[in-house]
Amino acid sequence: MADMGLPQRSAPHLSTLIGRGWHPVEPPRRPVLFVNPRSGDGAATRSGVLEQARGRGVEAVTLCPGDDLRARALEVVADGADAIGVAGGDGSLTDVAAVAAAHGLPFVCIPAGTRNHFALDLGVDRQDVVGALDAFTEGVERVIDVGEVNGRLFLNNVSLGIYGEAVQQAGYRDAKVRTLAETVHRVIGPSGGTPALSVIDDAGRQHDRLAVLLVSNNPYALNGPGLGTRPTLASGHLGILLLDSPEERHHPPGRAWTAGHLTARTRVVAHAGIDGEAVDLEGPLHFAIRPEALRVRISPRHPGASPAALLGRRRRSRSAPTMAAIPAPRMAPMTTSPG
Repeated sequence: MADMGLPQRSAPHLSTLIGRGWHPVEPPRRPVLFVNPRSGDGAATRSGVLEQARGRGVEAVTLCPGDDLRARALEVVADGADAIGVAGGDGSLTDVAAVAAAHGLPFVCIPAGTRNHFALDLGVDRQDVVGALDAFTEGVERVIDVGEVNGRLFLNNVSLGIYGEAVQQAGYRDAKVRTLAETVHRVIGPSGGTPALSVIDDAGRQHDRLAVLLVSNNPYALNGPGLGTRPTLASGHLGILLLDSPEERHHPPGRAWTAGHLTARTRVVAHAGIDGEAVDLEGPLHFAIRPEALRVRISPRHPGASPAALLGRRRRSRSAPTMAAIPAPRMAPMTTSPG
C-alpha cells in the first residue's frame, strides 16, 4: 500500500516503546542475518550491512541467485541460531519469518529493499539501515500476527485480480506503472475477462467479478492519518478489500471489512502477489490470521509504530474521537497501491 503523510520520526524513549507494546530482551547468543545484495538496487551493499553486522557479532550470510532461502534458514536454525533476520526487500522476508515463527525464534527486519512496507508498519526507521542492526545487540521485542493463504505465510498482503496478474509479468519490477496499466487494459478492458474469483463479503453478498481482492495481515488505514499503512500488526484480524469490475457497478464498487478468515473460490489457478512476489495458487483459497505468531525485534532507537499508529495517536491526543482502521463498510470508490 502507498504511504502518505508520514510523520517526522525521532528516537523514542524506552518508556514510549514499552507503551507501544515492546519490551527489552537479552541479546541472542548466535544471531544470523541473511543479506540479499540485489534488493533495493544494492542497498545492503551501499550501507555496508555485511561488515556492520559482523562488527556486532552477527553471522552475516550473503544470498546468491537461486538460493532456497527457507532451506538455508532451516539449516542455520538446526546449527543453533537463536535469532534470524533478513536484509532485503519484502519478498525476501517471508521465508525466513516463516522459519522463525515455526521455531519460536525472534525475527529481525533490516530495511534494505526498495519500499520496505513491512519495516514501515513494524516501526523500523527505513532511513536507518545500519542502525536497524542494533535489534540484534540491544533490541526490544514484541509479538505480531501473520497471515496465511493455503498454509503459506505472508507478512503484508496477498493481492489477486489486476495486481496479481501484473506481478506475473516479466517487466513488472522495472516498469510497474506501465505493466499495471497494460494489465488493467488486458484484464478488464473491452476484450478482457475478469479473473475467475468468487467471494462472499461480510454482508452476505456474493462477488463473482472481482477486479481487485487484497487480503492483508491486519487492515490498512484507508482514510485519515497514515493512509496506506497499518495502525497495528496485532489486531488478530485480516484486512479484506475488494473492488468489483465495471460490469458489477450497479452495486457499490468497493467494500472493506475485517475477519479472522476468508475463502475465495476460483475455477482456475489464481495468479497472486504474495508480499509482492508472483505466486500461483490452487483454489479454493483459504485465508486466515495467526494471532501473536511471530516474535520481532527492532532497534530501541526506532519508532516501534507505523505512521497510521503515530498520527492516529497524535490526532486522538488533540480530540476525543477514535480512529477506525478502515471506514464504514460501504465506501466510495477507492485508490490503493498494493505491495
